[in-house]
Amino acid sequence: MHTIQPARLKPGVTIESIPQPEAAAAGWLATRVIRGRALIFWDPQHPPGSASPRKLDAIDTDQITPSADCVSESLETLDERWKAGSFRHLMPDFRARVHRGETFLVAGDRFAIGSSREMSPAGLKGVAEEVGLELVVVCGQNMGDIFRRNAFNLGLHVVQSPEAVADARDGDAFSFDPATRRLTNETQGRSYAPVPLTAKEDEIRRTGGIFAVGRREFRRSVEVAPSIDWADERAARRLTTTEQIVYAHRVDKGLKPEDLTPGTTLRVYADLLPASDGTAPFAIHTFNQITGGGRILPRQAAIANDHFVFTGKASDDKQTGIGRDFARAQGLEKPYYATPGDGIFHFYFPEQGLVMPGQFIPGADSHSRAYGAYGAVGIGVGSTTLGFGWSTGCVYFTLARARRVVFTGRLQPWVSGKDIVLELLRRWGATQSQGMSVEFVDRGLELPMVYRNTIANMMAEAESLNGIFAPDEVTYAWYRAKGMTDLPYPRIAPGEEAAYVLDETLDLDGVAPMIAKPFSPGNAFPAAEVGRERIAFDKALIGSCTNGSYADLLSAALVVRAARGKGATTVARELVVFPGSGGVSREIERPEPRLGGESIAEVFRAAGGAIRQSWCGPCFGQGPDALAKGQRAITSFNRNWQNRMGLGGEGYLASPAVVAASALLGYMGPPSELGLVWHPEQFGV
Repeated sequence: MHTIQPARLKPGVTIESIPQPEAAAAGWLATRVIRGRALIFWDPQHPPGSASPRKLDAIDTDQITPSADCVSESLETLDERWKAGSFRHLMPDFRARVHRGETFLVAGDRFAIGSSREMSPAGLKGVAEEVGLELVVVCGQNMGDIFRRNAFNLGLHVVQSPEAVADARDGDAFSFDPATRRLTNETQGRSYAPVPLTAKEDEIRRTGGIFAVGRREFRRSVEVAPSIDWADERAARRLTTTEQIVYAHRVDKGLKPEDLTPGTTLRVYADLLPASDGTAPFAIHTFNQITGGGRILPRQAAIANDHFVFTGKASDDKQTGIGRDFARAQGLEKPYYATPGDGIFHFYFPEQGLVMPGQFIPGADSHSRAYGAYGAVGIGVGSTTLGFGWSTGCVYFTLARARRVVFTGRLQPWVSGKDIVLELLRRWGATQSQGMSVEFVDRGLELPMVYRNTIANMMAEAESLNGIFAPDEVTYAWYRAKGMTDLPYPRIAPGEEAAYVLDETLDLDGVAPMIAKPFSPGNAFPAAEVGRERIAFDKALIGSCTNGSYADLLSAALVVRAARGKGATTVARELVVFPGSGGVSREIERPEPRLGGESIAEVFRAAGGAIRQSWCGPCFGQGPDALAKGQRAITSFNRNWQNRMGLGGEGYLASPAVVAASALLGYMGPPSELGLVWHPEQFGV
């Protein structure tokens, strides 16, 4: 049983040998004002000179640092590729423009949404620093929460000011006072007070960033063993599920339940601190910088090799080698170290029993929100936050406003978790969840764990801090089936008096199979409606951490097998399957009674499909199955932003059943287009 552990000293190390913390370097920001010119990202549909010029919204981290540039070949050259790749496709001359003094990056709302790749802020900061300059990011509302935290950790200046963004024009001269965070457009003679930081965020910024904070807190974190203390029944009545877990895991025991208000930043003990092969190198560097590298074993650490493992590139092998060498040196073994093919991060660790109800899990990947399906608080963090956690056993966490979504009604034919989350994102529109913490209530216990996993996972695309299903009978039945009955934490439920900024109901009776068109998961439409458009495509891709479970693949195989009776025996378009883990890869080779004794893999292969290794691959534009320029795919992946699945490719999102049906049809559409009639005993999972 995985449980939270105190610090473990390496042989020959004593607490007394760990240096005492140095005093914080307060005031280091007060000696300079940063000056430069505006570098504006304009919306191509609303450029300067048009009737309504507008700054570009929703620039995601895939655009800031393309996946092929998220590579480090050694700890000594961490950021070389990150700098070179900054805005490689969105603004190819970005580096040159920064070097000539355009150091105030101006963008619209929702800047840097998306993945946890700390390569983005580190690369942007490095581009300016290599010529002795400092970059200031100026953006509007609701910027990516992970990028924002990463920026404070690294000392990259980030200013949220919708007014400054609206006023900015090409070539405007700007100044920024790091001490006061006052921003001035000197050309226009206007000054702006940005969105304020929390007190702790400002302290981290002012006192040298996360490395300096980590060094100051390291020794004390070794001396004090973590303790988890749950709120009493009376106090819990006023707390959401997320708040109850955060409160129980608080480091500062003097905090009271009433202190947990939106915007509060506190230290929180972590139960598990997982990384991928892509995010591990910078976390390792952070751990070494804070601890000295040889004093303790990394706390609550786990690493999965799932991003850069089957590309055939020597540079990618060097990157995975950094984590491999670290795991060997630190004694990380399975299931805490997953070798290539063992499984995808967010699927493998729950499968191995490392994720349990009541846990607090910051993972260095945005889809760590998936752990909310299991009754845990899962959040995406950057590599430096993770490295800080490996060093101290805790992370800094800022509470967000809470919203609740209550699922009512009954699941409709062919509807799965993917359809539900696409419908939810469609309803939320351009603003998505506004960075809130989302509590899901499955009132009728309609949603199996596999559906919940998809919904919680895609709270990354919803731009939520986290999404959580409070543990219920569905949750505990899943753990009982795995033989896990003695779980570490008590049963919890959302407090009856908990407050939500938004309280919504999603009636499952009104949710149909969906397909999301480029370039947003929220750009979703009923699959039957899309089917009438006869949209052709090149590839059908099933799997990933979102829909790579045995049940997901079974739902697709049931469609493929049933379609034989309608004359559709062979796929009309390339079909490729990516199991969520090595365990699933083996399981789908076994006879399945619901398929007449055939295995899932046999059904796919008989129709012309192919089974790949368990890894992320084309989900983020890597490997031979990634989309080439001009190609189009329908996938069960979680993200279809521009260039996400390959430079110049177009991704459409749907459930495994819809993807399988589309592969047979040759155009995008639901299983009903094949003439299949829904029978829950035949197709339900």
